Amino acid sequence: MKKIRRNMNFLYIPALAVMMCFIIYPLLRGVFISLFQWNGYSQNMKFVGLKNYLSLFSDKKFVNSFLNTLLYGFGSALLQNLFGLGLALLVDCKFKTNHLLRTIVYLPVMVSSLVMGYIMYFFLQYNHGVLNEVLAWFNIEPINWLKDANRGKIFITLINSWQYVGMAMIVYLAGLQNIPTMYMEAAALDGGNWWDVFWHVTLPLLIPAMTTAVVTNVIGGLKLNDVVISLTNGGPANKTHSLSTFISYNYFEMEKAGYASAIGIFMFVFIYIVSTLLTNFFKRREVQY
Repeated sequence: MKKIRRNMNFLYIPALAVMMCFIIYPLLRGVFISLFQWNGYSQNMKFVGLKNYLSLFSDKKFVNSFLNTLLYGFGSALLQNLFGLGLALLVDCKFKTNHLLRTIVYLPVMVSSLVMGYIMYFFLQYNHGVLNEVLAWFNIEPINWLKDANRGKIFITLINSWQYVGMAMIVYLAGLQNIPTMYMEAAALDGGNWWDVFWHVTLPLLIPAMTTAVVTNVIGGLKLNDVVISLTNGGPANKTHSLSTFISYNYFEMEKAGYASAIGIFMFVFIYIVSTLLTNFFKRREVQY
């Protein structure tokens, strides 16, 4: 028996090696680079200590990117979970086309975010964009949909929400189908209407599924990259950057590898703190059944 356990322990080595290569080492390397002023390719690296970190919140572009990231993360998560839960309740009902509806809602999840961003760009572009072609049918002047930064942020949030609402729907649907029907039946027999049963029985029992859906969606939104790149590329005037795209901008365009690494480490720590707080928040509200 001890020999079997010893052999089982050896099976962890490949997983640990992969984790070291693709998670631990890049993280430690990022921390190291963030302590230097470096352009990303030369042999000269000037040690600056915590200067890159201390200059983050004095950089207006960083602050703007951070606020955008909060919008993309929490705004998208809110929409994804509201509509995901609503759609899960709908497809959980027995009607002829519920499987078809489930498939249609989930299909965008299977498309690359970068590809989805370019598809939506063709809808929103000024020259020959689908929306402007429709406006032309009604003799309405074309609109430069992505010229305004605030409008661009809204489109990014909506597109990201729409693409991944199917993931939230599947998580909530799995949660709904794991709830024993006897609880809903008992509540209905006690005179509860649909809303009473949902609010006092179904929703509390969905907390484990809600934890998974909310935390996953928030993390996905906070590290949003591809949709921003393909739709606005951080423009106009670098006002729609997320932290993720702002890292690329600083590393490759501004040649500030040390500063970009500091942003990356900040982003990692921030997402870790947010996901931990959300997980603990929902865990305290779980009910046993």
